[in-house]
Amino acid sequence: MEGARIHLKGWQQAAVAVGSALGALMDPRRADLIAALGETTGKPAFQRVLERMKNSPEGREVLLERPRVISAEVSHAWDMPENTFGWAYARFMGSRNFSPDDRPPVRFMDTEELAYVATRAREVHDFWHVLFGLPTNLLGESALKVVEFEQMLLPMCLLSVFGGSARFSEKQRARFFQHYFPWAMQAGLRCTDLMCLYYEKHFDEDLDNVRNKWGIIPCPDPKLKS
Repeated sequence: MEGARIHLKGWQQAAVAVGSALGALMDPRRADLIAALGETTGKPAFQRVLERMKNSPEGREVLLERPRVISAEVSHAWDMPENTFGWAYARFMGSRNFSPDDRPPVRFMDTEELAYVATRAREVHDFWHVLFGLPTNLLGESALKVVEFEQMLLPMCLLSVFGGSARFSEKQRARFFQHYFPWAMQAGLRCTDLMCLYYEKHFDEDLDNVRNKWGIIPCPDPKLKS
């Protein structure tokens, strides 16, 4: 994997985890701190994800080929027909001026395999936004973290939800726990194992079809909820 990996002793991992957690709470925009927190607290979870991928035909293909969600490898999404998964991903990224190259590298995994699994989990995040129809505001990101926790059991996801909810306004908090949280709990449990999917090979498929195939429930618009 690209980037230098850093091997930490137990106490060093704890120190990085605590420092990253405190720093991320103070400044939630620090993606590097959130990434470090996920890596130093999530190794057992990533190991379980790795084993599940090895037991899945499509997951094994991902591990063998190690696709990356970077501009050089996913640019063909911008050429996909309307209403396909790839088209929806390209529209999502383009409308927000997002780049798939902006995510920080994995630094604290012990092996190449775990480093790739952690990288994959980080890089498919925007695919999940598209599939679940979630916005990239605080409510949408917190809801996706609930789905991510149910899929991977990463402690960082729960910490992010707690940290996010602490910054909610009273109106946002009510909307999150009345609408987004119940939906996310159901959606994360109902869908297939999302880490075992080779998303890039489904870019040319209809978005609604891949959602149905993978058991994905898009988030309903809270404004339309009766």
